[in-house]
Amino acid sequence: MPQEKINVCEEKVYEQLYRAHAEKICYYIYYKYGDMEKAQDIVQDSFAKLWVNCSKIIFEAAKSYLYKVANNASISDYAHQKVVLKYKTTEQKSYTNESPEFQMEEKEFMDKLNTAIGNLKDKQREVFLLNRIEKKTYKEIAEMLGISVKAVEKRMHLALLNLRKRIGDI
Repeated sequence: MPQEKINVCEEKVYEQLYRAHAEKICYYIYYKYGDMEKAQDIVQDSFAKLWVNCSKIIFEAAKSYLYKVANNASISDYAHQKVVLKYKTTEQKSYTNESPEFQMEEKEFMDKLNTAIGNLKDKQREVFLLNRIEKKTYKEIAEMLGISVKAVEKRMHLALLNLRKRIGDI
């Protein structure tokens, strides 16, 4: 008699996986990056991804899938926070030869640009800031995020399209 496969999409099996692994994954992420709230969010997102992809994941691979998703999310978030911090700490010059009208227009444009960047999808914003602020190449970004160069190009293209739509040609 063939052994019956355990289906991750069954609610009881999913709950069993959650009870068995959620706390351990949370502490793994917390110990690695030192932010319990973020670790809890990442665990919730990881289990949400497991539920969405439950038909593709065999029970025996569910634990490693969860750890992989959580680790990738934390690495991505860490890189994103690093970019955000560097972007926030960029010094603004305190003197200028420009007219007050130009300064006002520049400030309005920067506010519009920052809002538009903030409204990008997370993956697009991450690639955009890594490339334009951190000056990383598409290849470096692809290696950091564990995706292909083509995926980086696509995200950047979509980010630029969205920015142009929101603020016009840059």
